[in-house]
Amino acid sequence: MTIAVPPTADPIDALRAIGREFHGRSWSLGTSSNYSVVLEREPLELLITASGKDKSALGRDDFVRVDATGRLLDGGAGRKSSAETLLHCLIAELVPSLGGLPVGAILHTHSVWSTILSRADLPRGSVRIEGFEMLKGLEGIGTHEAREDVPIFANSQDMVELSGRIRERLSAADWSDPRRPPIHGFLLAGHGLYTWGRDLAEARRHIEIHEFLFEVVARSRMLAAASTP
Repeated sequence: MTIAVPPTADPIDALRAIGREFHGRSWSLGTSSNYSVVLEREPLELLITASGKDKSALGRDDFVRVDATGRLLDGGAGRKSSAETLLHCLIAELVPSLGGLPVGAILHTHSVWSTILSRADLPRGSVRIEGFEMLKGLEGIGTHEAREDVPIFANSQDMVELSGRIRERLSAADWSDPRRPPIHGFLLAGHGLYTWGRDLAEARRHIEIHEFLFEVVARSRMLAAASTP
């Protein structure tokens, strides 16, 4: 199943299509996951999925507009934004300020493989992926002879505290080469993947590439373990 997201597409309809696709691929089951697009840059304004919504059946009213602090801008009409809205706001503001490309969309998924790997590799702090052709699907990577270390953060219900740890880790990375972002996404342990892109199509591609590679890494480890005497 594929999805095309033209730059002129209605952002709500585009996010609804993302929800249907990701649910169909078992990346956003139940009410898990949240998705956002940047509507305005200065001041920052995001359109984000409302809390507790089935991503396979998002309606046009299942979205809210928030500012850089996560505060609702449209009254909400009884809706509320995801508890993780602050992470979307952080990514939208922080990545460009560090020297990364402008962020136009942020996507968060809860797949089986990202959940497994994020718990298994939490002690080392990242999932290492290297030598795979599919790495070239991440913006700025032009060869399979590349290495991507996807940061992992211990999960927390305190979004302010969690945002602080993420800000510190991303700020410590070397963003000096704008052609090759050092980080394309991160994992919350036992939770799932956050990634982003200049637009929704790029963010969706980054989800697809990460999810493929997480499954390859996890299955490769399982095969290696099974073949060990």
